[in-house]
Amino acid sequence: MIRKLALSALMALTLGGAAPALAAGSGGHITDYAFSFEGPFGTYDRAQLQRGLQVYTEVCSACHGLELVAFRTLADETGLGLDAETVRTYAATFEVDDGDGGYRAAGTPDHFPGSSMETAPDLSLMAKARAGFHGPYGLGINQLLRGMGGAEYIASFLMGFNGEESEQGGAVFYYNEAFGGNVSMAPQLFDDLVEYSDGTQATEEQMAQDVAAFLMWAAEPRQTERKMWGLIGVIFLTLLASLLYLTNKRLWAPIKDQAKRG
Repeated sequence: MIRKLALSALMALTLGGAAPALAAGSGGHITDYAFSFEGPFGTYDRAQLQRGLQVYTEVCSACHGLELVAFRTLADETGLGLDAETVRTYAATFEVDDGDGGYRAAGTPDHFPGSSMETAPDLSLMAKARAGFHGPYGLGINQLLRGMGGAEYIASFLMGFNGEESEQGGAVFYYNEAFGGNVSMAPQLFDDLVEYSDGTQATEEQMAQDVAAFLMWAAEPRQTERKMWGLIGVIFLTLLASLLYLTNKRLWAPIKDQAKRG
């Protein structure tokens, strides 16, 4: 319970081969992880999303909610791809308001519960709300080339505790390199904290990347479809522009020839 409270507080305050650390905003350092969903042709890694759901469930969900995410979306083929029975069983482990002042087991049409702590923000849009890559001076060049880097920020934050602690007003704070300062949340991820059913070794870095990928899916579950239709749109516009160019050239060719002869 304590470790779940801690990871929840993580996102309240600020809230994968890795490349060198990149400077982020106010002095923090963000690692540029190679997520499968990046780039114009990137797609979500289903196995990674399922592992991320496990980390969220076992570590984050005690405090943080996903109230904009419906349980039924866990069965989406472009996302986690869980079968219907698994989704029903999983949803039933949560309780939601029954509308009469009580609680009932959640069903697939329901949404994840909200956060259980006022200081723990909902994580539904966290990966879109946080920008990992900045500048220079807010021009957005890094965002254009690398994307917003929300998933990188989350993973880097989870990996960013360097062991330094300080006490202020009777409260203990922990230095986080991704945040670039002290936060009240203690480190939450440790090797083998969870046991992955697919046999993947649950290292601290692996879990950080997995839950970050899951939160990116939670924030943008239709990313794969959006990219597909965007590519179709680009192809269509390219063909249309080519046809317009050839048509224009054919229509004006006789007039240009006549002008040259005249």
